[in-house]
Amino acid sequence: MTFNPTLRLLIGAGLLAAAQLASAADNCCLPTTTDFPKVGGNLGNQNYSSLAKINKANIRQLGAAWMTSLEGGAKAGNAQSTAVAVNGVLFIETAQGRVHAVDGKTGVVKWSYNPGRGGQTRRGVAVGDGKVYTLTTGNYVIALDQNTGQVVWERQHEGYGNIAKVAVVYHDGMIYVGTNDGPRGAGLALNAKNGDLVWHFFGAAAPGTIGGDTWEGNSYLEGGATPWIHPAIDPELNTVYWTFGNARAGSSQNGSTRGGQNLFANSIVAMDAKTGAYKWHFQSIHHDIWDMDNVMAPVLADIRVAGQNKKAVVYGSKTGMYYILDRSNGQPLLGIDEKPVPVDPRQKSWPTQPWPRGGSFIPTCPTNEGPARAVPNFKTGCLYAAHWDEPILSFPGQGGGADWNHQSFSHTTKWMYTGVGYVGSAHSLTEASNGLRPLGTGMSGGIVVVDPATNQVVWKKDLPWSVAHGNGILTTASNLLFIGQPDGNLLGLDALNGRELWRFQTGASINASPITYEIDGEQYMAVFAGGSGLPFSDAPRGDYLWAFKVGGKVPPLPAPTPPSTRRQITAAPVEGSVVNNTVVLNRSYSNGVVGSVELDTTNAMAPQHLRVPQGTTVTFLNPATNTKNHCATQFFEGLFNAGPLAPGQSFSYTFNQKGEYFYNDCTSPRATGKVVVY
Repeated sequence: MTFNPTLRLLIGAGLLAAAQLASAADNCCLPTTTDFPKVGGNLGNQNYSSLAKINKANIRQLGAAWMTSLEGGAKAGNAQSTAVAVNGVLFIETAQGRVHAVDGKTGVVKWSYNPGRGGQTRRGVAVGDGKVYTLTTGNYVIALDQNTGQVVWERQHEGYGNIAKVAVVYHDGMIYVGTNDGPRGAGLALNAKNGDLVWHFFGAAAPGTIGGDTWEGNSYLEGGATPWIHPAIDPELNTVYWTFGNARAGSSQNGSTRGGQNLFANSIVAMDAKTGAYKWHFQSIHHDIWDMDNVMAPVLADIRVAGQNKKAVVYGSKTGMYYILDRSNGQPLLGIDEKPVPVDPRQKSWPTQPWPRGGSFIPTCPTNEGPARAVPNFKTGCLYAAHWDEPILSFPGQGGGADWNHQSFSHTTKWMYTGVGYVGSAHSLTEASNGLRPLGTGMSGGIVVVDPATNQVVWKKDLPWSVAHGNGILTTASNLLFIGQPDGNLLGLDALNGRELWRFQTGASINASPITYEIDGEQYMAVFAGGSGLPFSDAPRGDYLWAFKVGGKVPPLPAPTPPSTRRQITAAPVEGSVVNNTVVLNRSYSNGVVGSVELDTTNAMAPQHLRVPQGTTVTFLNPATNTKNHCATQFFEGLFNAGPLAPGQSFSYTFNQKGEYFYNDCTSPRATGKVVVY
C-alpha cells in the first residue's frame, strides 16, 4: 500500500496546527502564527506575531488586498473594535452594533448578525468552542455559531455594571466579560456553553471582604472601579489579571465622601481563573481624585531582570509609568517607592503614591514649551497635585499618558511599545466628572518604547495626534511595527528605531489594533478604520475593514479632513460684521444675543467663535456690568495678553495673519474663545 505524500503533508500540517492550538491554550505568551485568535493576539495581550513574510525588504510593496465597507458607508458612532482572525475568517464588531464574519483572503462577508438593540461602542469579540461571543446594550452576552452567525444562547446579567463595550476573552470553556460606567463594576466569568455566571469579582470591595475597610461608610456601593478593559490570563498559573477603573462615589474628582485607599479601584487584581478567588493586588493610585486609573489591558511577558528569568506582568497607562510586577505574587521586579504627594484634608487625600524606579515615559508636570505645555492662566501642578474648588491644570491628564490603547511586547526586541497622548487636564470639584481638558490645548502624541527589564525608555517618536485611545500597536518577528492614526493613515515603522517605512490612507480614523494572519502561506495584515470621538470629536468616521499583503493593488481612499490637533471649540462661527468685530468677555452668546450674566464657564465669550477677514481689528470688551476684572490672553502664538481689564474697559488687536487663534481669561481660565482669520 502506498501512502500519498501530499496527504502526509496535510495530516502533518493539521497535527502541527492542533499542537499549536493546544500549546497556546496552556501558555499565555506564545506568539501568534497563522491566526490572531483574540484581541491582544494571545492570552498575554502581547500584540506580537511570529509571522515575518511581510518584512523590511518588501514592505514598500505592501498594498491593500481588499477593503470591505461593512455598514454600507456609515460614518457615525464610535468604532473601537479590533478584529480577530481564526481559520482564515475575520470577526469584527461595528459601531452600529453588528457582528460580521469576513473571509480573510477575499473580504467577502460570510455572515452578519444584528442584535437589533441599536448602535454601541464595542471593542472586540471572543472566539472559542465553535462560537463567537459578543455583547449588546441591555447587559446581554450572546453566543453565535462560528460558522453561521446563528444565536446559540443569549443571557442577560444585571447588577454588575454596564455590560457593553469591553472586549470579551475566551479560555478553557469560560468567557471573561468586563463592565463599564456602572455605580459598582465587576468582572464576570461565564460558562461558555450556556452563559451561566460562574463567578464575579467586584472592583469596589464590600465590608467584610479583602479591601472592604478601604471605603468610608457605604461609599463602595457607588465606588465605580469598573473593569472596562479586557484581562490577561496565565493558564500555567491558573490566574486571570484584571485592571479596575477609577473610584467615583459621585464624582471622580471628589474624594471627600469616600475616605481610604478605595480598593480595588485603580488596581490590578490577580484572581483564580476558575473560581475568582483573590490572589494578590497592586494599586497604582491610592484614593484617586483625578480619574487617572491605569486600565490598559495587562501585558504578560517573560523577561530577564538582573540576569534572572522572570514572569512579569506589565501594567500602567494614564500616569505615563509602568508598574512591572512578578505575575506570580504581585511583587515589584524593579522596585516601586511610595513617595509623599500634596494633600488636601477636605479631599481625604492619601499622603503617598507609588513611583516605579526608572520613572515615567512622558512628562509628569506641565511645561512652558513642547507637547506638555500648559494653556495659560490656569494654576498648574504636577501629577497628583491636590485640588478642591479651584481648577488645577496637571500633566498628564486623564486623557493623556497611554490610556487604553493596546500595547505590544516584542519577542525579538524584548521591548514594550505603546502609543501615548500629550493631553493635560484641569481638576476641581467644579469640573466635569473626569476633569477638564482645556479648550485650545494641544493633543499631540507619539510612540514610546520601554525596556521592561530596566524600565528605561529605548526610543520615542513624536506624532501629530494623540494615539492613546484604542490606537493599538502590532509588532512582528521581522521587527516591524504597525499603528493607525486619527487622520486615517496606517503607519509601518522599524521596530528598532521608529523610522517610518510605509504608510497607507484608510479613509477614516483608526482606533483599533492592526492584526496579522496567514492564509495559504501568504501573510496578511488587517485593521478596522471607523473612527471614535475620544479625544478628537471631529475624527473622520467610516466603516472600512482593510486587509493588506505584499503586492496588493487596491488603492487607498482619499484622505479625509484630519481632526484638529487642539481641543476644539464647537460653537458655530459668527461673522465679525454681525457683532461689530467685538467680543464681550465672560458672557454667553445665543441667537445673536449677548447674555446678561457674568460667567466663568468654558463658553463664556460672546461670541465664542468669531470669524473675520485678514486685517480686521477686533475689540475685546469687559462690559461695565461685569463685577470682575478679565483678560484676553492669546495662546500659543502669544499675539497679545490684554488685561486685566476693569469693568467697562476694552482692548483692540488687528489680525494681520490668517489662522486660528485661541484666547482665554486670566480670572476664569475656563472661559475660552477663538478668532478665525481668513
